[in-house]
Amino acid sequence: MPRFPLTALLGLSLALAHVGAVRAAAAGWPRSSGGETGARDRDKPAKTSKRRVRRGTLIGRVVSDSQLRASPPPRPSGNIRIYSINYQEELETNIYNPDGSYSVEAARQIAHVFRCRRTGEEHEIDPRLLTILSHVNDRFGGRAIELLSGYRFQRKTTSNHFHGTASDIRIAGVRVRDLQAFVQSLDAGGMGVGLYPRVGFIHVDVRPAPSFRWIDYSRSNPDAREKQPPRGWKRRKLES
Repeated sequence: MPRFPLTALLGLSLALAHVGAVRAAAAGWPRSSGGETGARDRDKPAKTSKRRVRRGTLIGRVVSDSQLRASPPPRPSGNIRIYSINYQEELETNIYNPDGSYSVEAARQIAHVFRCRRTGEEHEIDPRLLTILSHVNDRFGGRAIELLSGYRFQRKTTSNHFHGTASDIRIAGVRVRDLQAFVQSLDAGGMGVGLYPRVGFIHVDVRPAPSFRWIDYSRSNPDAREKQPPRGWKRRKLES
């Protein structure tokens, strides 16, 4: 029997291994690792990076002027029916007085329903936001607007929630994307509208131009550090 040098045998083994890897790649098989066989890897369901990225991704954009209303929407009825998820309280009121001016009493009642769920602190809610909510009330037949988050007395002071200019809302029996589409149709400039499809609500706020839109695929964390009350709040409350 002929004898082959050890180096030749090693070269032949490496060449065969390379051919096997090329064939596996051409067939779309993943390379095995950690002692797993190629067949076992092939039986595993394919994982796409798109889903992993999308779960926690926020996709946002500035709204161009061409996508805004040419003029503000007509005046709503002023009726608001809102239900606080956190406090399990419902309010029906009208934001206008009979003479058409804003009702101070209605604003006070709404501020109470919108109060911070962690601290109970209240803050005046921007009348422009209340006008939007009245439009929503009119459009969806007076169904209660479910308020998930209104005013937040929190550490992150740049949040619109901190300034009483934002709300996170939904309506039972109404698709969240339909609610989003209607609220966006009211925008003549200076609005933020965010969709949270995994949690099932929309965020709406009033802000300086330009308007902004976003979709947030995260689960949302109501107990995030930036949403906690300012440091020292309890001490100040006890001393007051």
